Amino acid sequence: MQAKKADRPAGEEQRLDSGAAGELSLETRLRIAALPLALLLALWFHATALGHFLQRTFLTMMVHEGGHAATAWLCGYGAFPFLWRTWIAESRGPLTMLLVFAAGAGLLAIGLRSGWRLGACAGAVLLVLQLWGTAILRPLSAQALITFGGDGGALVFGTLLMMSFFFGRGTQLYRGGLRWGFLVIGAAAFVDTFATWWQARRDPDVIPFGEIEGVGLSDPSKLTDVYGWPTHLMINRYVGLGVACLLALACVWVWGIRAARNAGESDFVE
Repeated sequence: MQAKKADRPAGEEQRLDSGAAGELSLETRLRIAALPLALLLALWFHATALGHFLQRTFLTMMVHEGGHAATAWLCGYGAFPFLWRTWIAESRGPLTMLLVFAAGAGLLAIGLRSGWRLGACAGAVLLVLQLWGTAILRPLSAQALITFGGDGGALVFGTLLMMSFFFGRGTQLYRGGLRWGFLVIGAAAFVDTFATWWQARRDPDVIPFGEIEGVGLSDPSKLTDVYGWPTHLMINRYVGLGVACLLALACVWVWGIRAARNAGESDFVE
């Protein structure tokens, strides 16, 4: 025999429904406005001398160095990011390749076993990128890619940090407000990097060629002087990557708004 549901007063039911609808409506408004506002704020900082300095020093720099390190790991090189520079091993190492493979395979296995599609996809992508970076790329090409991966990583990781705003309802990322911090850091890193290379299409003088004291050649100087990349090719590659990231971000933004409008109290993402 089915147990009867406890009756609730009509007024209480209406209050509960109204509260759920209000929370969902607020989330929809936040998803519509937060990303554009974060990008506009980052653009405003980038346009002022002091804002640009603060943006690059406290927000962009570690994302940039993390890009170098992550690219190195995917190519089989040991690496560790520091302030303003990243230590990178001179040759590929089996331990690094094993650790990256274990991370990718672990994510894939956990995702498949638990039905966590995002984790399974991330694990599969990680394994494919490692295969390409270690088995296909020659050492010289891999080292050039690691250099490119500083600003390239700032574009990609900046985009992923902004995307995280739309994921994880019901997790600590959402409840603890971490997504707001990730959104700000991601927008700062992306705009600070992409705006420079977009401007370089018409004014190559904005490219930071030269030598950095205590570090050595800047990344653009390494790419052109050491690895032989023509300046226009380097600009086009950074701009192309940035545009691809913007398109992916726009898709997630639209999806996130629709998910907030259509979902009830269930998770917005699996």
